Amino acid sequence: MDVGVKMLVNEIMAEDIYFVHVPGNRTNALKIMREKKVSGLPVVKNGTNELVGVLTRTDLVENPDEEQIALIMSRNIVTASPDDDVKDVAVKMIDNNIRRVPIIKDGSLVGLVTASDLVNKALWKMDIQDPAENYMIQQIPTSWDGTPLNVAFEIMRYYKLKVLLGLNHDGKLSGILTETDFIEESEVVSERTVHNTSVGTEGDKWSWDSKSVLYVIKNHLKFSDKTIKDVANSDLVITTTKTSVQECANKMRQRNIEQIPVIDVEGDLVGLVRAVDLIKAISD
Repeated sequence: MDVGVKMLVNEIMAEDIYFVHVPGNRTNALKIMREKKVSGLPVVKNGTNELVGVLTRTDLVENPDEEQIALIMSRNIVTASPDDDVKDVAVKMIDNNIRRVPIIKDGSLVGLVTASDLVNKALWKMDIQDPAENYMIQQIPTSWDGTPLNVAFEIMRYYKLKVLLGLNHDGKLSGILTETDFIEESEVVSERTVHNTSVGTEGDKWSWDSKSVLYVIKNHLKFSDKTIKDVANSDLVITTTKTSVQECANKMRQRNIEQIPVIDVEGDLVGLVRAVDLIKAISD
């Protein structure tokens, strides 16, 4: 397929989409994400198809104390039309640093396009021979594959990415963990802390001390006792710095994945190419 050939959103968008309503709660949203293996959900007003927000796994992870979807979801929504060019959608994703764009027609939600849709249904068909090294990221979270999951999760969050690569004792790539893997191995738990304060009258030996007790309940993610190597996918798809964009996109399509580690000619890990990186080739 020639890069210059126009392709419309309605040719690649998913029409049978999963969504949640407001009012609604995080428990139901997380259940849908886990069962349907999706990382984000459009949010519509109850009883309608009117889009009011987007809820992602990251929103849930970053807000463990909040139960109501309306208080967690993103309200600054970027949308597109079924008749838009896929290149325009790619530009919107890149400019707004997002991975999904709801599709709206006549004020109603009619579809969804993700970065993976752009890769799996459009990019892999395009004759783009630029090398992967032009699109890969080099600053990626890595850790020894014996690292406990709770520590590995904090390393991933520090890099503000949704993936972490495990390394064995020899420093070689041994597996890959995604945000989904971490969520599957965690649960939201409540922890109560007690804070005591005493107040008395200074200089009065007969005064009574008054004590105030403050109970603070805070939710947080609790991970299983497993390590990276217990959970990581070790059946890795690898690409080299010189592999073409088209071939990288085809590998993602065939394995239904969103990121591929990149090695150099000596076999050393040098980067990571993601679906959100490759779609830049569509917009160029």
